[in-house]
Amino acid sequence: MQKRLKYTGKSAILIAVFIAIGMSSCRTSKNVSDLNVDTKDLIRDENLNTSDSTTIADIPWQEYFSDDILKQLIQEALDNNLDMKVAIERIKQAEANFSMAKAAKLPTLSIAAQDDFTLYSNNGSSTKVLGYNANTLSLGLTTSWEVDAWGKLKSTKKARYASLLNTMEYKNLVQTNIIAGVAQLYYTLLSLDEQLRVTKETIGLLSESAETMQALKDAGQTNGAAVEQSKALLYNTQLSVYAIEDQIQQQENSLCVLLGKTPGTVTRSAINQQTVPAELKYGVPAQLLSKRPDVLSAELSFRAAFEATNAAQASLYPGINLSSGSIGFNGTELSDFFKPENIAANFVAGIAQPVFYKKQLRGSLAIAKSQQEEALLTFKNTVLEAGQEVSDILFSFKSSVNKNGLRNKQIIALTNAVDFTQELLKAGEANYVEVLSAQQNLLSAQLSQVSDKLEQLNYSVALYKALGGGKN
Repeated sequence: MQKRLKYTGKSAILIAVFIAIGMSSCRTSKNVSDLNVDTKDLIRDENLNTSDSTTIADIPWQEYFSDDILKQLIQEALDNNLDMKVAIERIKQAEANFSMAKAAKLPTLSIAAQDDFTLYSNNGSSTKVLGYNANTLSLGLTTSWEVDAWGKLKSTKKARYASLLNTMEYKNLVQTNIIAGVAQLYYTLLSLDEQLRVTKETIGLLSESAETMQALKDAGQTNGAAVEQSKALLYNTQLSVYAIEDQIQQQENSLCVLLGKTPGTVTRSAINQQTVPAELKYGVPAQLLSKRPDVLSAELSFRAAFEATNAAQASLYPGINLSSGSIGFNGTELSDFFKPENIAANFVAGIAQPVFYKKQLRGSLAIAKSQQEEALLTFKNTVLEAGQEVSDILFSFKSSVNKNGLRNKQIIALTNAVDFTQELLKAGEANYVEVLSAQQNLLSAQLSQVSDKLEQLNYSVALYKALGGGKN
């Protein structure tokens, strides 16, 4: 057999290579610049210190929370929460997409085998129909490579990488939400426990008061209305126990969902063992841009959209493809198939310029540019909302803490009022309405004090989350 080594389009290969080299020096893609955002007045605080970069967001959550039981619950949630597991799976998907984008710049290589068996007839009428046959065997490697002359593949890879980082920030966002959610539900349970304790303690006092009213009525010092009113207040307070217990069970169930387990009781400490921070350091406004997962996610979404626009722009220009149709063996007989004279090669190079579907490509480019602008606007809005959230929490926390002194004075005054009115009632110098009113006001103030502490604990958690704490 004759040696068959074919060179198809040899000059085309050289032309395509030179074009690729030339085009690579005049890329059309742009590099994304850092997003400049004015953070000067991002946080509204009269005592803002722009030179103090200390922030609670730098504190690991294991150190920020002092309650050992709470820390165990947070760790359990991070290990078992289903939203966290979903976030981890999304990271795996993004990693696979990024690997695909990186591989797109490499040549493809595959093995191809073919058995071409043909039946045909001779032109002569005496020849049997389909009496002739031909059999051709081929085995070899096929490869192709798309030259990234305009940076389309590189931009696609950058977009996929930004998407990968975005999914990581999504996981960080889920983590901070879980930490804050567990802490706030935990503190809510502690406050409900304390409300239940105060309510039951008050029920004991109201029972004694009702007995006192009955004794005074028997002694002729008061009337039946006083007795019934005192009983009504007692019954009303007893009814509130059921409402508090119902809330406790619901909060426990909600916390169990965050923990990734079925509803049940939750072990916990007491609210009087919790300490409200005297001051919450929040650093400088610019730190919000580098720590908050939602802000970082919005920035990465913009970067992905920017690179997608570059890729869409590059799609308008000619595509260059270098390929070898086959490199291997080609023969008619299997017995001598792998002999040197059966080696065959076929090289092809091509360049394609979009023509008739260019309007579709321009439409895709217009969409990509609009999506890029949308991502930029979303980023700016996310930054503004972050500043608002931190500003609101700071003011609310300070306002809540400022109530502590007055609340303590209120409870002391109401406690004295209850004692005084009871003594005056026994002496016949006060009526039952004053006694019942003082008792009711005292219970309300005590419950409000519990709510105040819960409010402050929750604000400390909310600010930690708003500043981007909990990622480490």
